[in-house]
Amino acid sequence: MPPFQPAAALRRLLAWLWHQEGSHGQRARGLAAGLFCGCYPFFGLQILLSVGLASLVRGNHLLAAAGTWVSNPFTYVPLYWFNYQLGSWLLGPGAGWPGLESLRDGRIWHSSGEFVSRLLLGSTLVGLAMALLGGWLYWHWLEREQRSRRPQA
Repeated sequence: MPPFQPAAALRRLLAWLWHQEGSHGQRARGLAAGLFCGCYPFFGLQILLSVGLASLVRGNHLLAAAGTWVSNPFTYVPLYWFNYQLGSWLLGPGAGWPGLESLRDGRIWHSSGEFVSRLLLGSTLVGLAMALLGGWLYWHWLEREQRSRRPQA
C-alpha cells in the first residue's frame, strides 16, 4: 500500500467537491446544512438531520452528509468543549464540563439541564457561523473556479 500523500488527498477532495451535482447555490446550501448539523453532539443522527435540513433548503444531500465530518474523533472534544464554553459565556457559569468519558458513552445527556442548555446554545451559534462561512466560502470558490475555466475572449 503506498504511503499517505496529503497533497494528493486534498486534490481528490477538491475534485470531488467540484464535481457534485446541482447549482453552486444547491451545493453550498448542502455543505452549509452539513456543517450546521455537524456542530451538534447528536452522534449517529447528524447525517440524517443534515440530509433533512438540506431537503428543506434544497441543498445537495451528499455534501450535507459530508459536511457533518466537521465533527469526528479528532475534533469532537475540542468542538463541543468550545460550544459549551460559548454557551456558558452567554448564559453564565454552569455545572462544568463533565469530561471525555461522559461524551464518549452518551452519559452527557444525563447531565444537568444547565450543562445541556449551554452546550446546545453554543452548538447552535457555532453551527450557524460555520454554516454561513463555510457555505459562502464554498459558493465563492465554485464561482471563482467556473470563471477561471471559461475560455478567455
